[in-house]
Amino acid sequence: MMKSESLLFALALGFGAHAQFPPAREGITVVQSKFHENVSISFKEPGICETTPGVKSYSGYVHLPPNIIENADQDYPINIFFWFFEARKDPANAPLAIWLNGGPGGSSMTGLLEENGPCFVGPDSETTYLNHWSWNNEVNMLYIDQPVQTGFSYDVLTNVTIRFDGDDLSEPLLTPTDFANGEIPPTNNTFRIGTMASQKAAHITNTTALSAHVMWHFLQTWLFEFPHYGRGDGKVSLWAESYGGTYGPGFFSFFQQQNERVANGTLEGRHLHLDTLGIINGAIDWVILAESLIDFPYNNTYDIPFYNSTYHAALRHNWTRPSGWRDQLNSCIGHDQQTSNNETAARCTAFWSLFEDIVFVNFPRLTGRAQFDLAHPRADPFPPPHLHGYLARREVQAALGVPVNYTAFSPVVNAAFVAAFDPLRGGQLDELATLLDGSEGVKVHLVYGDRDVAANWAGGERNSLAVPWSRRDEFGRAEYAPLVVEEEASPQNRRQNVKGLTRQLGDRFSFTRVFQAGHEVPSYQPQAAYEVFRRTMAGLDLPTGKVRIGDDYVTAGLRDAWTVRNEAPQMVQPRCYVLKPETCEPDVWKTVLNGTAVVRDYYVVEGEAREVEGGIGGDEL
Repeated sequence: MMKSESLLFALALGFGAHAQFPPAREGITVVQSKFHENVSISFKEPGICETTPGVKSYSGYVHLPPNIIENADQDYPINIFFWFFEARKDPANAPLAIWLNGGPGGSSMTGLLEENGPCFVGPDSETTYLNHWSWNNEVNMLYIDQPVQTGFSYDVLTNVTIRFDGDDLSEPLLTPTDFANGEIPPTNNTFRIGTMASQKAAHITNTTALSAHVMWHFLQTWLFEFPHYGRGDGKVSLWAESYGGTYGPGFFSFFQQQNERVANGTLEGRHLHLDTLGIINGAIDWVILAESLIDFPYNNTYDIPFYNSTYHAALRHNWTRPSGWRDQLNSCIGHDQQTSNNETAARCTAFWSLFEDIVFVNFPRLTGRAQFDLAHPRADPFPPPHLHGYLARREVQAALGVPVNYTAFSPVVNAAFVAAFDPLRGGQLDELATLLDGSEGVKVHLVYGDRDVAANWAGGERNSLAVPWSRRDEFGRAEYAPLVVEEEASPQNRRQNVKGLTRQLGDRFSFTRVFQAGHEVPSYQPQAAYEVFRRTMAGLDLPTGKVRIGDDYVTAGLRDAWTVRNEAPQMVQPRCYVLKPETCEPDVWKTVLNGTAVVRDYYVVEGEAREVEGGIGGDEL
């Protein structure tokens, strides 16, 4: 079986379920849909995280009944969690952007609380502080946990036990459990209880296509019935990370198809005004991704050859030889579990199991470095994992109005997508081309942190050049301009820093390499990520943010981004956070398992010499 957590870019494998069940939902407003039978929204104003005076947020669910997905066997309810934040400036007229994390099965609360949301969680895992570079400064932000059974989203409420009792930190044992007799077992750092989704694989929209249907119904309900959203200019943008490189093109392409059906009268619904699709360190074309994972550890812009020439040559030979890995992968692209015959399904499953282990898993195993940051150890302490403890708190759960404990990453969702061969569906580059050339006028922007290995910038650049849209050749001739960010060195002095390189053609398409950033770019370079977001949303040039651009704009500067090399920062030290076991080195985790560890604020503290600081050379983020 594939080790799907590395293949599909899970960002957090630990469960934030605390040793308790969530409190009853109180103070909830329910709005029934006027257009869709048995569809409703339930929500409340949490009053936490976003504490800027006058700025409101709302958390809740869109509740979809069984059999709402067209031409699908969906005999289970779908309750999709959202957390919406008004823009800090003029929310009634601000545009709307949706944020999705990847996985599949990765909660978007990761993006909210450790990347680009209004607040971050302090090291005590209890308190929060405002994020100056929050993406809701000028844009209404909507964070969504999808597909169903991800994060706070659920199908059927189910009590569970969660046990870590082995050395494999990525494989907790999660078991639906009946506590009807009232006997609640004692809990500890490796055994917890809670209420979650059913954990049934049959209750998951296990492909990008099915999940796109759910997202369309979600937006049809939320955009037109949520009473506190002012709609701004009516435009909808989507920013997605990691597996979002697969989600994003698939979702927006489906929305565009639905718009066409609404326009010709074959579908009842509302037109979605699609504006911008942003992808951060995205897994877009999986053949390009796989090849980049062979080459990038050997040849990267930090000049660290993690693989020696002999091993790299062997990988290249197996990739390029006739009937080798590339040919086998291409033969599996376009297949899925439903349409493939048994022989094809078995062959592709066996190939992916072998190939994933060699290409995806080998990097951390052989190098001791993190997949998502080549400058960090495999037990990566960054971004700080404090959101897990914060979302486990009863007062936070009560404020959000959630009936389930938090799951940062859902193994059952991830496994369902792998089993359905969703990464092998292909066509994402063609979908991006259709969006770029379509009448909707969708803008596409690709952003990659250059310390990420799992979805590295070299593969991202190749994706950008391979999109077969009408202006592909023009885009390929565009040069790289420096991404300039103004920083305040003192109240009297502002300095300009180069934070990356950008190739941009018009306001429609760009590719940006962000220096000194891992997989979650906004965590590492918050101001640079914010400026990329702000400039694209405002239709400004990406290099400076000072020019309102049209179709004839093109960047000038360096012909080859590979000429700019970087120096890796000083290595940070692992720090074991028990709600995210993959931050723990094996010898430290053994002390957690045997009960000898001293834990404070979810950190193992006995024997620690110091606290780990930020992710960029010790800068506080």
